[in-house]
Amino acid sequence: MTDLLATDPRKGALRRVLGDAGLSRGRTVLAVLTGSAALGSAVGLAAVAAWMIARAAGMPSPADLAIAAVVVRFFGIGRGLFRYLERLTSHDVALRGAVSLRVRVYERLAHAPASHVLPLTRGQVMARIGADVDAIADAVVRGLIPMAVAVVVSGVSVGIAAFMVPLAGVVLAVCLVIAGVGAAALTLRSARAAAALAVTADARVTESALSALEAAAEHRVWGTTASAEAALAEADAASAHAHEAIARPAALAAAVQALAAGLALIGSIAVAVTAAASGAIGPTTAAVVALLPLAAFEAVGAVPAAMQQLFRSARAAERIEELAPPTDAPPADPVENDAAPRASAVLEARDLSAAWPRMTATVPVTLRVAPGEVLAVVGRSGIGKTTLLATLGGALSPAAGEALIDGVPVSEDDLGTVVAITSEDAHVFGTTVLENLRVARGGVTEDEALEALSVVGLRDWAVALPDGLGTVLGSGGGTVSGGERRRLLLARALLAPHPIHLIDEPGEHLDHAGRKALRAALARLSGEGRSVVIVTHDLTLLDAADRTISLDAVSSDA
Repeated sequence: MTDLLATDPRKGALRRVLGDAGLSRGRTVLAVLTGSAALGSAVGLAAVAAWMIARAAGMPSPADLAIAAVVVRFFGIGRGLFRYLERLTSHDVALRGAVSLRVRVYERLAHAPASHVLPLTRGQVMARIGADVDAIADAVVRGLIPMAVAVVVSGVSVGIAAFMVPLAGVVLAVCLVIAGVGAAALTLRSARAAAALAVTADARVTESALSALEAAAEHRVWGTTASAEAALAEADAASAHAHEAIARPAALAAAVQALAAGLALIGSIAVAVTAAASGAIGPTTAAVVALLPLAAFEAVGAVPAAMQQLFRSARAAERIEELAPPTDAPPADPVENDAAPRASAVLEARDLSAAWPRMTATVPVTLRVAPGEVLAVVGRSGIGKTTLLATLGGALSPAAGEALIDGVPVSEDDLGTVVAITSEDAHVFGTTVLENLRVARGGVTEDEALEALSVVGLRDWAVALPDGLGTVLGSGGGTVSGGERRRLLLARALLAPHPIHLIDEPGEHLDHAGRKALRAALARLSGEGRSVVIVTHDLTLLDAADRTISLDAVSSDA
C-alpha cells in the first residue's frame, strides 16, 4: 500500500487524487471505528458463545449464564447495527470525496489550455470523470477502510488470545499475517497488472459505447454500423478478459487464506488442549482460545480484495491526472464577459499553417480581417478548415507562420476574451432557453434574448414554447431540431461581446429560411464592427461573406 501512496510522480497519483478529494479525517476515523466494532462484535460473539457453551456443559444454575446470554445478544445486535453505521459513514466519506474530486477536475479542465481540452472526446471525459472517479471512491469504501479495520480487529483478536494463552496469541498472529500480508504479497504482481488492465478496458467500453450511440445516425449513413458494433464488442471482450485475469490472483489469495485459517484453528486447538491438560487454563477458557480464530479471520479476508481495489484506483488516479494534470497554482478568476475587453480588433494570418499533433498541416494562408468584415474559409472535407479556425482563435499553436490580433501573436488568453468560437458541435445545455443564451454573456436580459432570437428567426418559436424563455431544453439540444439548434447557437454568438467571431459550419441543418437568418446574423455582427470568419463547405453561403479563401488552393486571394 505504501507503493500506491508513495511520492513518486507516477506511483503517488492515488495519494494526490485522494488529497484532491478532501476526505474528512473525522468521518474516515468514524467509519474505521464502526467497521471495527462490527467485526469486533463477531469476534466477541464467538468468544462469549464459546465460553457460554463450554460453561453450560457443566450444568450450572441459569443465573451463572444470565450475563453471558445478555452479552451474546448485545454482540449479535451490535454486529448488524455497527455494520449499518459503517456503511453509512464510509459511503458518506466516499461520496463527498467523489463530488469534491469531480469539482476539482472540472475546475482544472476549465482552466487547462485549449490545446489540451479540445482533442478530448466526450467518451474519454465521461469515462474518467465517471468510472475513474467512482474508482477513487471505491478506494475508500473497498480499500483503505477495510484494510484499517483488518489491522484493528486482528490486533484486538491477537490481544485477547495472548491475554488468555500467550502462545495462542503468537500462533494466531502468525497465521493472520500469512492470510493478510502473505496472500497479498503472493498475488501482488498479477493483481496490479490485472487491475490496471481492467480499468483501461472498462474505459474503452464506455468510450466505444458512447461513440456508437452519439454517432448512430452517421454510422447508418456511411454504412459503418457494423464496424462500430465490432469495436464495442472487442472492447467488451477485452473487459471480460481483464476481469477474468483479476479472478485468478483473487482465487490464489482465497486459497492461501483458507490454508492459514485452517492452520490457525488447528494450532489454537492444540495450544488450548495442551494448556488445559497441564492445568494452566480451565476448559471454558480453552474453548474460547480454540474457537477465536473462526471469527478473527473474517477481517483479513477482505485484504486481498482491498489491495486489488487500490491497484484499480491507482490506475484510475493516473488516468484522472492525465485528463486534468494537477497544478500548484490556484484557479484563475473567471473572466467577466459582460463587457468586451476592446471594441474592435484586426485578425491576421501570415503564411499560417495549422495541424493537430501527428497530422498533415494545412496549406499556408495569409489573410487579414478588419472590423466589420466577414471572411469565408472553404475547402473539401478533411482539409483542415476547423483546425485553421482553432489556430486563428489561439486554441492551437501554429504549425508554421503566425496568427495575430492587432499585430500581437494570438494566445490562449485571447480565447474567450477577445475571440469567440462557435463550433459545429457547440453544446446546448439542459437548462432554459435564456440560460443557454447567457452562456455568451451572463447579464443578457429577456429583451436582449428575444431581440437576438428575432434576428435568427426564432422569436415566435421561443414565445410559443410552454414557458417561453424559461422552457428547459434537453441536454445536447435533443429536444430541438437541428435547424433550431443551429439558430440558437447563432443567437448566442450575436449576444457574445467579443470583437472577433469564428463560426464553424454555420449553415449545417439550415433550410432556406435558416440560411436567410444566418445572413441576417452575419450582417448584424458585421454592422457592429466585429471581425468574422466562417468555415463552410456550402458554397451557396459565400454571398454573405466579403471575401473567400479556399484551402484547396496553394495560394489565397487575400
